Amino acid sequence: MTIDFTPRGVCSRHINIVINDGIIESVKFMGGCSGNTQGVAALVKGMKVEEAIARLEGINCNGKGTSCPDQLAIALKEAL
Repeated sequence: MTIDFTPRGVCSRHINIVINDGIIESVKFMGGCSGNTQGVAALVKGMKVEEAIARLEGINCNGKGTSCPDQLAIALKEAL
């Protein structure tokens, strides 16, 4: 399953996620802090969707009330 998600309230403009049998195969952020988004994408690769949500949900970036990792968790929750 491929998910195309438009994040809100963060620097990244788009997140593309590939999930297969409940496992995250890949994540690509368009925009945002390149090093951080690449790091998050690499860390969640191979992870169960539920575990990624549990780890990323609620992370706050500079008082925005959300972050790129939090937006990824939101996208994954919508996919469930």
